[in-house]
Amino acid sequence: MFEDARARARSGYAMAQARLRDRPRAEQALLIGLWTLAAGLMAFFLYLVILIPLTPGIDDLRQASTARPSVILSSDGKELGTFEKGLQERIKLSQISPHVIKALISTEDHRFYDHHGVDFRRVAGALLATLKGDAQGGSTITQQLARNMFPDEIGRARSINRKMKELITAIKIENTYSKTEILEAYLNTVPFLYNAYGIEMAARTYFGKPAAKLDVLESATLVGMLKGTHYYNPVANPERSKTRRNVVLSQMAKHGAFSEARYRQLAKRPLRVRFARQNDRSGRDDHFTAYVRKWLLDWAEENDYDLQLDGLVVHTTLDSELQAAAERAVERQANTLQAIADVEWAQSGMPRSTSAGMYTAMRSEVNPFAYYWSTHARELDAFVRESGEYRRAVEDGEAPAAALTRLKADRAFLRELKAAKSRLEAGFVAMDPHSGEVRAWVGSRSFERDQFDHVVQAARQPGSTFKPVVYAAALEAGIPPEQTYRDVVQDIRVGGTVWRPTDMSGSSGGLMTMRDGLVFSKNTITAQVMQQVGVSPIVRLAQGMGIRQSKLEAVPSLALGTSPVTLLEMVSTYSTIAAQGEYRKPVFVRRITDREGKTVADFAPEAPQQVLSQNAALALVDMLRGVVNRGTGGGVRYRFGIRGDVAGKTGTTQNNTDGWFILMHPNLVAGAWVGFNDNRVRMRSSYWGQGGHNALLLVGDFMRAALDSGRIDEEALLPGGRTAPPPRPAEELEDIEEGPGELEIEGTVPFEGEVADPEPIEDEPAPPPQLSPPPAPVPAQPVPVQPVPLPEIAPPPTSVEGAEREAEIII
Repeated sequence: MFEDARARARSGYAMAQARLRDRPRAEQALLIGLWTLAAGLMAFFLYLVILIPLTPGIDDLRQASTARPSVILSSDGKELGTFEKGLQERIKLSQISPHVIKALISTEDHRFYDHHGVDFRRVAGALLATLKGDAQGGSTITQQLARNMFPDEIGRARSINRKMKELITAIKIENTYSKTEILEAYLNTVPFLYNAYGIEMAARTYFGKPAAKLDVLESATLVGMLKGTHYYNPVANPERSKTRRNVVLSQMAKHGAFSEARYRQLAKRPLRVRFARQNDRSGRDDHFTAYVRKWLLDWAEENDYDLQLDGLVVHTTLDSELQAAAERAVERQANTLQAIADVEWAQSGMPRSTSAGMYTAMRSEVNPFAYYWSTHARELDAFVRESGEYRRAVEDGEAPAAALTRLKADRAFLRELKAAKSRLEAGFVAMDPHSGEVRAWVGSRSFERDQFDHVVQAARQPGSTFKPVVYAAALEAGIPPEQTYRDVVQDIRVGGTVWRPTDMSGSSGGLMTMRDGLVFSKNTITAQVMQQVGVSPIVRLAQGMGIRQSKLEAVPSLALGTSPVTLLEMVSTYSTIAAQGEYRKPVFVRRITDREGKTVADFAPEAPQQVLSQNAALALVDMLRGVVNRGTGGGVRYRFGIRGDVAGKTGTTQNNTDGWFILMHPNLVAGAWVGFNDNRVRMRSSYWGQGGHNALLLVGDFMRAALDSGRIDEEALLPGGRTAPPPRPAEELEDIEEGPGELEIEGTVPFEGEVADPEPIEDEPAPPPQLSPPPAPVPAQPVPVQPVPLPEIAPPPTSVEGAEREAEIII
């Protein structure tokens, strides 16, 4: 049979040769070419027939992806958030700015409405250009959509096989969906970096607005990124992005979107990117899950995982019950403090009460912050000039004075600006001192309203909450807690400059132990301890104990808490104290498993570092017990009835700008910060501006709930602990109040801040104990300590502005 077939083939070939011999040479070449082309087309057709089943089918088109998103779980298994695929973040084409559509079609596929998935004319042109050495792409929007929808099935390799799969899938898409549906699907699936999928997330990420409100410049910037998201990233590469944006604008002008003159005008405009990474695509995020998301994105990139597709399960350290208690405490107490601020700043005559109930009752009867705005005209003008609306108006050519006048006359704008500036904010975090695991985290009063995280992003002056580090350094240097100092204002000479730390309550002139200097938060005593120990050892110890991100300024005022730090760093520092001097890095994620439950990463706590001796830590814990039992932190006992063995410290910065309180329990260390995002706005009264009266409320409320729920043990003891005394009667209020003092600098203009209001006259607290003169001390022969010379420190700024900044003293 095979012989017969060979014979027939030889016969056919001979007949073809005979026919060709009888024809002219040109005709012979033409026929050979046609036969070759026909054979090639037949082979190509067979190749396509074989390839069609290997490309996504109609069912696949209707269900773009069956992959499972990764999920974030609390330590007790409750879902905190998910990494849903960007394809699911859909908006209608009618919700997208027309500028985006015009920019996309003009640049990526101007014959979009004329082809059926593949623009063969464009493909031929691109092939010709490539042969000439100018590589060009010929993909249509539909082909790009095919790649975005099916990255695994089609791939992105530069090969004929991938291109044919893309072509076949594009034709299937065109036969299944309308042009409008294709555009809508494309704009909802295209990636834009920073975990932003689709035009809506891109608009919010890069410009802080929905896709419907994108203007022509913003639309051109985002469409320009499609050529190469990393290369034309407007955040990392603004100049490249602007150049590419102008190419898009020129294409829009070429295809009739606007005139050439308008193009030249637009090309001169700046990018105006307002970047804010978007993490809450599931609608359930809070500051903790947002922080975990950012960390996971880096981890996934380093370890080649796709959080949208791989179905990972991320097990965090957060305790959902403690988190709920923290959220309730922040909401309840911050609302109360907001009412206090609203009422105090409502009119010139300020109510004076230590009872929060009076303020909440008055809140609905006053115009919040009316007195503040009427007496702070310069601040209001500054706030307007710093607004985005003002900057954009000036960039667009409006005169600065005219823009200021116009915006101040805009009631809606001014109402929104004032509300934002006068909104009290708070941060709260709690962690296990024995493992470093974070148990609760509240970054602001509302994640939806304010995504700025006051736990890990906000660096604020810690005030007296930093003082335990100073006393820890003294203990490490061998100075005993009962070492006495005289409570007087002393000159501290550094680099030719004289510093004079003072206390708001004045100086007694008598002797005071180092222990009482911390309990009663005395600047005069702390300054002497700092001078004796030296600034450099304090800085080194603070860094070892937990302040490892913020840069500490090695100046004398550091001892009084003038160098900004984050709340997480301060709580981590106190956790080191509670753990007998062992530092543990804060832990947020315990382990990551795959969808079958197999562990793919385990984040066991690192070995602790002994950064403070055990003896010094024990002594410091005992000193901080005194702050709660008889000092500025007593509110946790008489307000919230907390009887456990606890220790802590309050902090208040100058002009009541920042309020702090950190409390150590054997099982948990919790800390809170209270203030305004703009530190030019602050609590008005010297009473409610203190950390012992504002931030303490958040921590006390939380700790009471944690004890009542049994999540922490009321009978547990701190190292060297003993059962706490019973709470004082309700009629006995605080013995000690904390208020900002001064750190005068010789030869400078004194700081002109708010004048402290008179002390409250209702529910007035008992007067502080008389500290001077104390009874003659029993000769216990304290360890004699010679003054340690201060290290070389650069002299303070010579300008008035710089001097005032250094003079911000915190108690």
